[in-house]
Amino acid sequence: MKEFKGRVVTPGTAKAEAVVTHEGFNTLASLQSALQFGDKTSKCGDQSNRDLYGKPMKGKALCLPQTIGSTTGGLVLYCACAMDRQPACMLFANHIDSLAAAGAILADVWLDSVSMPVVDCLGDEFLSYVKDGMMITIKEDGVVVVE
Repeated sequence: MKEFKGRVVTPGTAKAEAVVTHEGFNTLASLQSALQFGDKTSKCGDQSNRDLYGKPMKGKALCLPQTIGSTTGGLVLYCACAMDRQPACMLFANHIDSLAAAGAILADVWLDSVSMPVVDCLGDEFLSYVKDGMMITIKEDGVVVVE
């Protein structure tokens, strides 16, 4: 078990199984099937992401360095939350970008029934340590426990 301290972007607690990518997370390419074609498990549709392609992301602790892609990223993330197809939480090794932050924050503020805690600035050591299937617990203060 190891603890990492990050910065809270959207508050909350969560306990979920990790799904990890060491590549940039293209929000639109990854979540398009879930939003457009009704995939309720939110399998990653980004064929360029070798770590995540085809893996379900709904209800998982999504561990990533950063998001990449177009300016639709924030809206796509918000829509995934509105449709209940979002990860349990998003854990960024690096600083979150403004688009992903906007989507997560708007979902947190506008959607009463949605909880998707987001923590960033967890560092490269976090992303090197965490592996698919490990259990992740997020505490209110931005501490992330990896078991």
